[in-house]
Amino acid sequence: MSVTIVSGGTFGLGAGIVVELARRGHRVVAFGLSRAQVSSTAEGSDALQRELQAQGLAADVLEADVSCAGDVQRVVAHTLARHGRIDGLVNNAAIGPLGTVLDTDEALFDRVLAVNLKGSYLMSRAVLPSMIAQGGGSIVNIGSGAGWGKPGMAAYAASKGGIVALSAAMAYDHFHEHVRVNVAIPGGGGIVTGMSVGRFGGDVERFVSRPAHGTVAGRPASGRDLAQAVAFLLSDEAAAISGTVIDVGCFSHQGGPLQARPPSVPTPHPQTQS
Repeated sequence: MSVTIVSGGTFGLGAGIVVELARRGHRVVAFGLSRAQVSSTAEGSDALQRELQAQGLAADVLEADVSCAGDVQRVVAHTLARHGRIDGLVNNAAIGPLGTVLDTDEALFDRVLAVNLKGSYLMSRAVLPSMIAQGGGSIVNIGSGAGWGKPGMAAYAASKGGIVALSAAMAYDHFHEHVRVNVAIPGGGGIVTGMSVGRFGGDVERFVSRPAHGTVAGRPASGRDLAQAVAFLLSDEAAAISGTVIDVGCFSHQGGPLQARPPSVPTPHPQTQS
């Protein structure tokens, strides 16, 4: 039975990942902050606890700040003391306020990078010794299409671009230690998260009613779509996969979003030569 830590696991996409992993038999340690963060409606772990209880599932749910090395060490120490090992890590915790470099003050820029990029570094640094000692493990970092640059998202894009580069570097560095490092990118235009709804002032209806390109499945991506991709990357089925980006939702890593479906144009019939 795999033991997996999920940062930012108490709300939104992170909570969905926790529930899916618990459903698949992982012993999950989830953590986050009880107070809402900038640009997000994510707050508390009550909804996660209710969902786990409703499905007859269990997980360890802690309060901790991923940007604080002391909190990170406490989460890792709890996991090792309670479960004896760490097989997987999902670096999901993130904040994503909008703004250009002119709109983003220095303190906010520092906070975005501290949570989104430094948090992934701190968590990975804390679990790697245990993974290496036991012969391997799997780290999944949650990226964003913004990591290739998007307008009005300067600090967030910088942090998520860093996630892609950090993941690739870690995949190289720990290849021979059998630690796999991959990136999963939520996309599809319609995933409801504390961050995405937060950017719409907390108005869920306004967020979900806006035009969204969806996925090749013919619908917007869901949190479970992302969670299932993460579960695959953590599993033995992905034992040979490292240094990869899985785009859950189509084209987010290639400068998406996909454009709206064009109006249908009649197909011309070939002219018959006489």
